[in-house]
Amino acid sequence: MDSTTATAELGWTVHPVSGWEEVSGYDENMNTIRTYQVCNVFESSQNNWLRTKYIRRRGAHRIHVEMKFSVRDCSSIPNVPGSCKETFNLYYYESDYDAATKSFPTWMENPWAKVDTIAADESFSQVDLGGRVMKINTEVRSFGPVSKNGFYLAFQDYGGCMSLIAVRVFYRKCLRIIQNGAIFQETLSGAESTSLVAARGTCIPNAEEVDVPIKLYCNGDGEWLVPIGRCMCKSGYESVENGTVCRGCPSGTFKANQGDESCVHCPINSRTTSEGATNCVCRNSYYRADSDPLDMPCTTIPSAPQAVISSVNETSLMLEWSPPRDSGGREDLVYNIICKSCGSGRRACTRCGDNVQFTPRQLGLTEPHVYISDLLAHTQYTFEIQAVNGVTDQSPFSPHFASVNITTNQAGKNLHSLRGSSQ
Repeated sequence: MDSTTATAELGWTVHPVSGWEEVSGYDENMNTIRTYQVCNVFESSQNNWLRTKYIRRRGAHRIHVEMKFSVRDCSSIPNVPGSCKETFNLYYYESDYDAATKSFPTWMENPWAKVDTIAADESFSQVDLGGRVMKINTEVRSFGPVSKNGFYLAFQDYGGCMSLIAVRVFYRKCLRIIQNGAIFQETLSGAESTSLVAARGTCIPNAEEVDVPIKLYCNGDGEWLVPIGRCMCKSGYESVENGTVCRGCPSGTFKANQGDESCVHCPINSRTTSEGATNCVCRNSYYRADSDPLDMPCTTIPSAPQAVISSVNETSLMLEWSPPRDSGGREDLVYNIICKSCGSGRRACTRCGDNVQFTPRQLGLTEPHVYISDLLAHTQYTFEIQAVNGVTDQSPFSPHFASVNITTNQAGKNLHSLRGSSQ
């Protein structure tokens, strides 16, 4: 309620009728307003009451009243008796419905509940040719808890010369807010000025709780305090607009985990197929090993080893080679040796038996050489040198290899060019 917004008479109830009087006046900005005044200072035993109309509570637990008023300095009034006052009392009365009459509630402190005695910080006493020079005071008082549907206010004068210029009735609330990734709805302040009213938050769309419960507290001044818990954007979404929105990662970007991090561009050789991606898909012929992090570029299988050199000494063999021209973009390149013994014309080759020895090993070689022994004499062999890496098992194709043909008991050092690269 704000009396300054009234466009017609306020129509508040006065008791007795010879007390408060409604008149037109001006506020400090010289706007026309409806006011009440009383000045029966020359008559003793004054008890003048002014009651507002019924004011609905609207769910509030504590009510605030702002009063603008002016008070005449008693000492500035000639021949005024000692009963002159420079204060007035503020009361309230709760009711579930508008039940007031001219005589109910009774015009006395009980049943009315007293809020406070209101005193002016400044009173006026100057007089000029235009009349009185007023000094407007502003005081705010509050009361609670209130629980019924509404209430009345009353102002009691007991011997002052004053003007009640404006009355504004309000309650405080904490406005809807998005904080820590959660939405907190409008919350009314508590019944006491020191009250903290807990409000539960709900995560904004596409966010998930990190700590629970998610709470904020609304204090008596309508301010949010003491945040507890938070929500964070889930994987595939990033926080934008000062943390009030979780937006799906734009095409070509991704976010793997829940958190405050922004979406990042897809690694090399990968892409997304839609917005809100939690990972990027490797392009054709590129792969990601199970142990590869999602922000690592997709890689491919290596090309075949190069420049194979074989050196036969009776039934043993030294093989050396150069690394592939293309490692596939990885650093976990190793080599496997496939041994085949062949009949005449190399048309019927079979895997070598377990008797053939490989030093340091046959599979997973990290250096480009191997020593092979315990071969059969006067036998033709084909050796395939495979280049493999961490994504070879992901590829539907066989590893690329270089092959060399040798015959045991053929001494000397032979340079064999790359015979072929198979898939």
